[in-house]
Amino acid sequence: MSCPADSRTCSGPPTLPLHRLAFDPPGPPRPVELPDGGSAWLVSRYADVRKVLTDSRFGRAALHSPDAPSLSGETGLVGSLDLMFNQDGEDHLRLRRTLRRAFTPRAVARWRPWIAEIVEKCLDELTDRARPVDLVDGFTLPLPVAVISRLMGLDDGARDRLRHWTLYAFSDGSHPEEEMREALADFAAFGVALLAERRKEPGDDLTSVLVLAADEEGGIPEGQLVDLVCGLVVGGHDSTMTMLGNSLLYLLGERPETWSRLGADERAAEALADRLLHLVPLGDDRGTARYAAVDTRVGGVTIPAGSVVLADCGMANRDPAVFPPRPFDDLFAPLAAPTLSFGAGAHYCLGAWLARMELQLALHRLAARFPRLSLAGSVDAVEWNRGTTSRSPRRIEVTW
Repeated sequence: MSCPADSRTCSGPPTLPLHRLAFDPPGPPRPVELPDGGSAWLVSRYADVRKVLTDSRFGRAALHSPDAPSLSGETGLVGSLDLMFNQDGEDHLRLRRTLRRAFTPRAVARWRPWIAEIVEKCLDELTDRARPVDLVDGFTLPLPVAVISRLMGLDDGARDRLRHWTLYAFSDGSHPEEEMREALADFAAFGVALLAERRKEPGDDLTSVLVLAADEEGGIPEGQLVDLVCGLVVGGHDSTMTMLGNSLLYLLGERPETWSRLGADERAAEALADRLLHLVPLGDDRGTARYAAVDTRVGGVTIPAGSVVLADCGMANRDPAVFPPRPFDDLFAPLAAPTLSFGAGAHYCLGAWLARMELQLALHRLAARFPRLSLAGSVDAVEWNRGTTSRSPRRIEVTW
């Protein structure tokens, strides 16, 4: 189902909340059909998905060669050959080394005080609003936008355009081609200008750190650096906004008994955030794609060279051989194994620690400040932001 490019809201049959999506039981690798009629191999067991994501014989770059099959959802910035996620080998490592030190757990922990200040400021502003309050407009969107803006050193003008750029950077393919070209060209021009400004006048923001590290590393094409900056700007807020909105919809709508403990116990909030990140996907897309460079055995099955492989992390995160059969029962229980929601191997998400911290702080402090927070409407009446590879509530009206 495609959506109007200007509204991002689909009409038609009700859309299931992401926490209610049904996942088939994982099994051995098997052939499946792609949306365009092409073929791929679906890998769904935890051990098999980890192998595909960590084995260098399964890469990303070849997926975007001229003769590769088209992949649904990989348009906009996501489909750019210059994006770090679409690089393999030394090209990928050069880009990754420019960011690695900035996103270590220790480095991210140093950001915690000012991120906590932003959370409290958003909550202060919520207090002054007339009820019912829209949590998307008042919390789940402005919080991650403020965090990534401070982190990257963005001005107010760029901050105001983030959602527009995100719509096209993470397009689901439903937008007219001319609109896509214009929006992405505008976004790239922003990235070029931001890098030039930081080269001229560096500051203490992540963009300045990136410019310095890239100069020290050497050999990084400017196009790759621009896509890296643009990817951080949109990805750094969209995934957090999406995860926070979907989590709150689930907790307030279906698990209100967790709210008091979430607000009272920060350690419990950390465990709950990890479990939600593990269980609630960012969108409807099933499987992160890889390309098999050579014949490779996975889970007792030979996947032929030249095959597209879909590693379904959602199914793998529910593998009964690794995780309990009713994973939503105890939201405060620690995970039995590392989640695959952030990927694994060379392409493991560098922003994982930042996403965890933002989600944990936001949920804990919201529950602590508003212990009687409740939905003002039904979960099933929610309208969804669509048109991108992620999906989140358009509005979450609450009262207290």
